[in-house]
Amino acid sequence: MGAWGYYNFDNDDAADFAGDFRDNHTEAMLYEALATAAEEEDYLEIDAAGQALAAAEIVAAILGKPSKDFPADLIPVIVKLDASESEDLRDLATEAVEAVLKKSEMQESWAESEDYANWQKLQQELLERLK
Repeated sequence: MGAWGYYNFDNDDAADFAGDFRDNHTEAMLYEALATAAEEEDYLEIDAAGQALAAAEIVAAILGKPSKDFPADLIPVIVKLDASESEDLRDLATEAVEAVLKKSEMQESWAESEDYANWQKLQQELLERLK
């Protein structure tokens, strides 16, 4: 069984994305995960949603606003990235989080969980950190 919790790095898709980003930290990787979610017109699958939320958390960290549970092994990578070039990423990350909240398999899964309110609160906090 895979990892699953309401924090944004508490699922296998997000953990895999974080590990891949740690090993190959490019803005293109963030753009791809965020754009997949932000530009989806229909329904966002759970794996893409998990990756998008992880990417949005990384963008927030680049902007100097990491989550309390931000993976410690990503911090050395984040400090090397230039926040001044992240305005487009910030906007795309915001759109991606909003898309996950509106039209995703992940949102539907959490809606059936007793931790739904916690998950929603966490996403609202992420949106605030992206401002």
